[in-house]
Amino acid sequence: MKKIIIANWKMNPESAKEAEALFKRVWLNGNKKQEGLDLVIAPPFIYLESLLAKAKSLKLKIKFGAQNCFWEKIGAYTGEISPLMLKDLGAEYVIAGHSERRNYLRESDEMICKKVNLISENKLIPVLCVGETLQQRQKGIQKNVVQEQLRKNLKDFKIHKGGSLIVAYEPVWAIGTGNYCKPEEALEMIKFIKEVLSLNLGHSSDKDIKVLYGGSVNSENVAAYVKYPEIDGALVGGASIKAKEFQKLINEVFKTAKTESAQK
Repeated sequence: MKKIIIANWKMNPESAKEAEALFKRVWLNGNKKQEGLDLVIAPPFIYLESLLAKAKSLKLKIKFGAQNCFWEKIGAYTGEISPLMLKDLGAEYVIAGHSERRNYLRESDEMICKKVNLISENKLIPVLCVGETLQQRQKGIQKNVVQEQLRKNLKDFKIHKGGSLIVAYEPVWAIGTGNYCKPEEALEMIKFIKEVLSLNLGHSSDKDIKVLYGGSVNSENVAAYVKYPEIDGALVGGASIKAKEFQKLINEVFKTAKTESAQK
């Protein structure tokens, strides 16, 4: 089973020229590991069209996603972007519920639920982010917190024919802090998430649902996560906008996946 690496560029870089330069450094300078991985870039909205065109012209097997969307298809919602617009551009994935949006923009579970459902209805793949704060982990309630997020964010959710769902376990205390979650702790949580999803959605986790780890992922620690068959890949933030670092990270994932295949 292919591992999935999603590069969340967040609000970077500062210009279209820099975005194209970053793309070229990562994907055009000898990185030929695409056949063993599903690689997804989620840049800011305004760079999607030009990067999609560049990837198409070079016949690169790279997929694209968006970092967010609105919960309606069209209408009087100034400043928002709909899933239909993203689909028209050629995006295949949409991130929803990232902790930065939950915290800085006060996105509620109800908003996130609407987004996830509309993303799936329009045959795009939702990447739902869930995770606990440091205080919640210290209290030992991380599983309760994540289970409740899944319950609220996936209320009435359906995987449509040919579709799928990705959940990214991103402990809030690990995002952008350098304090990454221990691999064995991440594995425990991801196994738990898969059990909850399988029970509540009635789908095979291996076929229809993928669960990734995110939170200070880099080239030095990524192999410790993706070596586990239960961890389907990684959602990468800061490391994805450093070209050399991200190339190293992809190479580490590729080597791990290749070793797994050889052992089967």
